[in-house]
Amino acid sequence: MSYRRLLHWGPIITLFIILSLFIISILTVLLWWYPRDFAGKINFVLLFFWLFNVLRNFLNAVWLGPGYLPFQWRPNVDSDIQFLQFCDVCRGYKAPRVHHCKTCSRCSMKMDHHCPWINNCVGHYNHKAFTLFLIFVILSCLHVTTIIGFCIYSNLLWRHGRIFITYDKNAFIQMNHAVMLILFFGFGMSLSVFLSVAFLFYFQLLSIIHNQTGIETWIVEKAENRNREDKFIYPYDLGWLKNIKQVFTWSSYYIGDGIDWPVRQGSNKHALTIEQLLQKEMKKANAVDYVACSVYSGYRFPITLGLKTCFDSPWIADSRIPLNIGDEFLATRWRKHWVFGEKLQNSAESNLSSNKYALEVKGWVPRCCLKDIYDNKNTSTRDKKYK
Repeated sequence: MSYRRLLHWGPIITLFIILSLFIISILTVLLWWYPRDFAGKINFVLLFFWLFNVLRNFLNAVWLGPGYLPFQWRPNVDSDIQFLQFCDVCRGYKAPRVHHCKTCSRCSMKMDHHCPWINNCVGHYNHKAFTLFLIFVILSCLHVTTIIGFCIYSNLLWRHGRIFITYDKNAFIQMNHAVMLILFFGFGMSLSVFLSVAFLFYFQLLSIIHNQTGIETWIVEKAENRNREDKFIYPYDLGWLKNIKQVFTWSSYYIGDGIDWPVRQGSNKHALTIEQLLQKEMKKANAVDYVACSVYSGYRFPITLGLKTCFDSPWIADSRIPLNIGDEFLATRWRKHWVFGEKLQNSAESNLSSNKYALEVKGWVPRCCLKDIYDNKNTSTRDKKYK
């Protein structure tokens, strides 16, 4: 259990929002809904109940993590190696449903996505904790938004087109303009968090019902859209009830080892990994080799390369790759002003890493810094790396 996961802007902002909304909700108790009758006491206790469950599941999602595949992992059966991808960073094979996270620099089990708000991946170990965190955030924000709204409404009077702040001698503290501004701030924050987290929870609910992570959804969509002789069957969809039971268990936060997964009848455990390998081969076959014709520093918003390139920079977490003139680049995805792919090693770099694992350097580069390698007479037209 590492507390360093909390020393990141995502968890710090999340904890700030949680504690701020709790303090403002307690402020409404002192201003309006006093814990003197039964309903007021229930409201007061419920606020602490939300805080406990939100923090508990948030911290579990942070500290449990997705579950990481051991370094240099190999399957127990050597014949399974042909169906698995190899991770150059972790120096081992990727088990089914395992994906490498560039941010964590580890292979994560049943990886859905890397969440900056918990500074960790959402995956096998913490999927339940993360989903419960979303549920309790939605319920608590709905409660807090409601009581703040009623508190504001009950402390304002509209008379002759003017707004007045009321005075309540029974309140623990009296309303004033500063307190009213705090309430409006809390109302806007709570409503915004409610809407954004509800949107995220909707996609997490679909993921749980179909037993399909966001990464796997992308793979399945490409599998269904490409030309193939037989229909692709997603192997891990066991029916909505069994799918839910794989995440929400009474005994613990997760079941299974995150490596071996039950599959539906008529499929096999390597169906998805085989499809991944085929898609990667197709992507490599359609890749285009470029050479860098100008220097790129690696900045996300390179204003010196023009406003169009600067403002069209992809708004995703993928890295940017610095380029020097003559660097070779294998492109697999294109935007109008940017290209995604892999920087190929030159001869000096290849000799330097001959006795080591050669790590792939993937990311985005500006399109204006590249030209087709076969149009460059000063650069050798060596065979493409993946052919």
